[in-house]
Amino acid sequence: MSTDRGRGGASVSVAHMPAYGVPTSEFVVLTDGERTRPGVTIAHMAGAIIERDFELGVLAAAVRGLRADSAAGGTIVLVTGEAGIGKTSLVRAFQEAHRDGLRVLVGACDDLMAPCGLGPLREAACGTGGPLERALGGARPREEVFAAAAAEFGGPDPAVLIVEDVHWADDGTLDVLRYLARRLVDLRVVIVLTFRNEAVGAGHPLQEFLGELAGVAVRRVPLRPLTPAAVEALAEGTGRDSAAVHELTGGNPFYVTEALAVPPEVIPETVSDAVLARLRRLGDACRSALERLSVVPTYVGFALAEGLLGGRLDVLAEAEEQGILLVRDEGLAFRHELARRAIAQSVPALRRRELNRAVVAVLREQENPDLDRLVHHAVEADDVAVILAFAPEAGRRAARAGSRRQAIAHYEAALRHAGELSLRERAALVDDYAWELYNTHRYPEAVLAASEAVTLYEGPGDPVLLGEALVRLSRHIFMTGRTEEAEAAVVRAVRVLEDADSPSALAQAHANHGAFLALTERAEEAIHLLRQTMKEATNAGRTDVVALSANYLGMAATEVYGPDGGLRLLRGSLALAKGGGHHEHTARAYTNLGELLYRFGRYDELDASLKEGLAFVDDHGFWSHAYNLEAHRCLLHMRRGDWNTAREGLRRLIEDAGDPGMLYLYSVPPYARLLARCGDEQAGPLLGEAWARARRHRSLLGLAYAGIAYVEWAWLAGAPEVADQVRDVLLPRTERQGAAPLRAELVRYLARIDPGETGFPGCPEPYASGLRGDWQSAAAAWRRIGDPYETALELAEADQPGPVLEALDILRGLGATAAAGKVRARLRALGVSRLPRGPAVTTRTHPAGLTERQADVLRLLAQNLTNAEIADRLVVSVRTVDHHVSAILGKLGVRSRREAAALHGAHAETP
Repeated sequence: MSTDRGRGGASVSVAHMPAYGVPTSEFVVLTDGERTRPGVTIAHMAGAIIERDFELGVLAAAVRGLRADSAAGGTIVLVTGEAGIGKTSLVRAFQEAHRDGLRVLVGACDDLMAPCGLGPLREAACGTGGPLERALGGARPREEVFAAAAAEFGGPDPAVLIVEDVHWADDGTLDVLRYLARRLVDLRVVIVLTFRNEAVGAGHPLQEFLGELAGVAVRRVPLRPLTPAAVEALAEGTGRDSAAVHELTGGNPFYVTEALAVPPEVIPETVSDAVLARLRRLGDACRSALERLSVVPTYVGFALAEGLLGGRLDVLAEAEEQGILLVRDEGLAFRHELARRAIAQSVPALRRRELNRAVVAVLREQENPDLDRLVHHAVEADDVAVILAFAPEAGRRAARAGSRRQAIAHYEAALRHAGELSLRERAALVDDYAWELYNTHRYPEAVLAASEAVTLYEGPGDPVLLGEALVRLSRHIFMTGRTEEAEAAVVRAVRVLEDADSPSALAQAHANHGAFLALTERAEEAIHLLRQTMKEATNAGRTDVVALSANYLGMAATEVYGPDGGLRLLRGSLALAKGGGHHEHTARAYTNLGELLYRFGRYDELDASLKEGLAFVDDHGFWSHAYNLEAHRCLLHMRRGDWNTAREGLRRLIEDAGDPGMLYLYSVPPYARLLARCGDEQAGPLLGEAWARARRHRSLLGLAYAGIAYVEWAWLAGAPEVADQVRDVLLPRTERQGAAPLRAELVRYLARIDPGETGFPGCPEPYASGLRGDWQSAAAAWRRIGDPYETALELAEADQPGPVLEALDILRGLGATAAAGKVRARLRALGVSRLPRGPAVTTRTHPAGLTERQADVLRLLAQNLTNAEIADRLVVSVRTVDHHVSAILGKLGVRSRREAAALHGAHAETP
């Protein structure tokens, strides 16, 4: 018997299969089931895994790259494929081949109802004595875990982190991996992630994580089925028809080895039949023991196994010898999850229920039971008492770890039996559930749950609990876009808490009411209330409420007095919330600060703030706030001419978020605006719906984003009556000083339809120049800002063909076909008879998805021109070229201009 390393570096025994008269072979196929040819011991060395040399080479090359260059950053390797394809075997063989001093941390995700928060990372760090293990040893703040993860892999020595089955990963684990990915260039680690492709569909959390790896060094290792030749070699001497085996199994290595593991006379119709045929050859005691263990996903700790089997682990020896079971440092595990499921599903439902009850009983006897496993088995056993006793706390622990989906799963398990709780317990449970629904962007469901919590809190007669629940309900309703109902809830909360003896709760209600006033254009009222609230909150010791009040006071002050003072308040609010560990208020501060920085054209600060804010909300699982920040990042890309990135980002937000509630107005209008610029007929209906929603919601920003986009569409499509409708609603709403940029953009587009529109006192540049007919100054200012589209529109106002031809060139590069058509008409009016042809190559046909302008920049970059020289050649700003170069590096997946140039040269040489 030989030994192999299992998950977490544990030593596992590997048994020989019964020979069935088959001679020893020189090769072995390793699968997730880790089966060997009869009489062959597993040897992890080059060539030992059939048809996997290339894949092992990719993993080895990633490590060699770190070892060869002490300054090299890390790499992520994605090992993908269906269940049974050999992902676990590949990474185990990789481990075995790198025992020469390389530090390898291994953990795996569990297929539990709600996986343990940060479970695979705890497993990987166990026994290392490093910063990550120390941070995970107690209830440490999430920031400490993130910092510890970076410290674990930030030293000079290369390391490998393997996380298996990340399609089952909890949110907290994905957040840590996200954190590491963003800092990979500074880390000395190869992160190997395995997952099943078929398990990661649209909307799956892992899909979102994978989408965020653009610009990160990523290598993909898809595992493919065995070829007929490999199956023929494996079947040699077994008496089996290799072609029939390949047809039955599709070349899946686990299925192949299971089918070949039964005697020739057994002809399984399915792989499950093959697993059960092997099971029937075991003794009764061993078979019964395996059935008891089969209801436990992933692995069975020794204490649990002994409890389930009455201390008789020896009855499993036969299963170990037959290669059905593995022995690891942390316990026992089936060689493959598919085998475990096949056995579990063969057990009658009533017996499975009793087996799960037995697991619950043993876990409850442990001093510190794993709550996630306990609740999982209690649900499977329909043990209501245990579910109600432990699921709420398991949910709160998951929420603290940032594993929000897992928290929701625990809460839902308890809510199915909530009728057996007291009113107060039930109300608290539903309220917690509503908060996690809000954080995961499920606003309508959050409203339903929070409404139920309010109703339940009315029963016990505790005004403080009722008032606090009403405050939360108002926030959830507001995010659905039902502004009047939301304000009614918070006004009621204030009334309830005024009669209660809780200055702290009353301050919180006042802060939320002030927020509503600020967001619905009652800035003076908001300023008065929020100033008072900051005093109340300070006296009550509520720094979180002070931070929230300063946040919305900044927004209200901006509307009345302009941006400077308001932005200072917002920055102070952000610092206070962040310093105090008030995570949700920190996330709100980032979103509100981003909105104002975008409005007032502070694009460089916005860029930095968005990066910082997105990292924060991703790390803490605030998906709804991430939506807002992502939308504004797309707006910034759009402003800077990177339309491809903006369009793809907005499309992903719209398609993946379900019902985004009021945030619809932050994503759909700019997306439809891009479609309008590119001549897409979908734009009009989308903007009509967005404008209708914006009017119902009453938020100034929603009205501005939808209305200005609708006016631009009206200009491009020749629909002046639409522009008139928007003018009548939006112009009166943008008279305050803080709304001047919104009003200026609106009026500038209205003036393209009706030249009689003029500027106004305080109209900001470059809009003011354009409105007074100074196209040269306006175009120059937009060029300095780095907005090629607005630059082109102002150049098109010239009375000479030269600038108008330049405008046409810029618009062609952007793909702005609608505006380009108008510019061609203007050129004809100026007497230009021969117009330039349209672009020969579009973004869709470029192999890397570059826009035509980005392809132009790449071509000049390959000529070793500086950004300033490229800007001069293309007649754009240096900043615009900077952004194009950054986008090109991301799309090509390279880190330097030199690599991009080399890749361009290689592509150009390819016939």
